[in-house]
Amino acid sequence: MCNWYSHPGYLPKSQGRVCLGQKGTMQLAQTILVTSGKGGVGKSTVSVLLGAALAQAGKRVLLLEMDSGLRGMDIMLGVQDETVYDLSDVLPRRCEPIKAYMQGLYLLPAPYDHCFIPDQGDLIRLTRGLAHHFDYLLVDTPAGLGRNFQAAAAVADRALLVVTPDPICVRDGRKVADTLEALGVGDIRLVINKVTPQLAKMKMLPDLDAVIDGVGVQLIGVIPQENQVMEITAKGRPLPNSTVCHRVFANLAGRIEGKYIPLAIG
Repeated sequence: MCNWYSHPGYLPKSQGRVCLGQKGTMQLAQTILVTSGKGGVGKSTVSVLLGAALAQAGKRVLLLEMDSGLRGMDIMLGVQDETVYDLSDVLPRRCEPIKAYMQGLYLLPAPYDHCFIPDQGDLIRLTRGLAHHFDYLLVDTPAGLGRNFQAAAAVADRALLVVTPDPICVRDGRKVADTLEALGVGDIRLVINKVTPQLAKMKMLPDLDAVIDGVGVQLIGVIPQENQVMEITAKGRPLPNSTVCHRVFANLAGRIEGKYIPLAIG
């Protein structure tokens, strides 16, 4: 049995660490909620590719999947045959330490049981313990505003709200943003996903402005529709450096880190 709730014993001594900031002060992980209003916007793909980009930049990242019964990150990472334990094993403390699936990137998958709803207090204690060992916890929520979403919001420092440029998704995104603010998550940024080349042309920019105004959240990234990405993630492979999305997610990771990187479309 491993002790996920204590610091620093949940990882082997060779892996455990305390992150130190300037002047040796303790620096805890940022817990970032990756969420959406409606399903099918590519939220989990954004979580995985952003996590990979942060890991490639030298950060230690944990992907925490909250979509009970509908997990998919293990497939995106190509580790579906290696995944043994999930969130429902971790919270009652009957698990092994987290396994790294690439340098700096770790996964705690959602359970297969679609009825599983994590206890909010247990989730808070878990993420507080994990925060001593990672730079970022990316919490991938289910679509909608159910109890898993509310439990995840309770542990979030920041949120990335993923939408696509269609009216239904924009309206739902606004509702999610308002709900997050009501739950105390005030640092919210917008990611517009699946932007087609036609929409990305300069003459279509007012459409993206309408998305930003409709959701009411500051923009941090625009992800182009790149068919190769779907094929690559379905096979559990990393994005080649030659893809546009590789550069886009590297830039998004830089902005998450606080760097000034001008927004570009495509």
